Amino acid sequence: QVQLVESGGGLVQAGGSLRLSCAASGLTFSSYAMGWFRQAPGKEREFVGAITRSGLRTYYADSVKGRFTISRDNAKNTVYVQSNSVKPEDTAVYYCAASTYYGITASPNQYEYWGQGTQVTVSS
Repeated sequence: QVQLVESGGGLVQAGGSLRLSCAASGLTFSSYAMGWFRQAPGKEREFVGAITRSGLRTYYADSVKGRFTISRDNAKNTVYVQSNSVKPEDTAVYYCAASTYYGITASPNQYEYWGQGTQVTVSS
């Protein structure tokens, strides 16, 4: 059974930093590209960024480019997103997702497995 479990969410002040983790089990982690998405109240789920299977390439939404960094440790079956200079508009539930897509994709339909999410709240 595939499981993706996010952790590291919480309350942070604007301008601060937060690192989210997503631990995967039940799959061959290195065979999956990993993505991060978020959903704010009343809004649709949006793409944050993604990383290739090897970890050599990443891609980010314009809204987080230069502030967020995604990395992965295939030995630990874990993907991370380091969020710096956070803003109140970064407040959302953050989800990690796994995709067998070869490369990077921002389309949620290309992701087969999803975590349950972790709440991030940025106070102004």
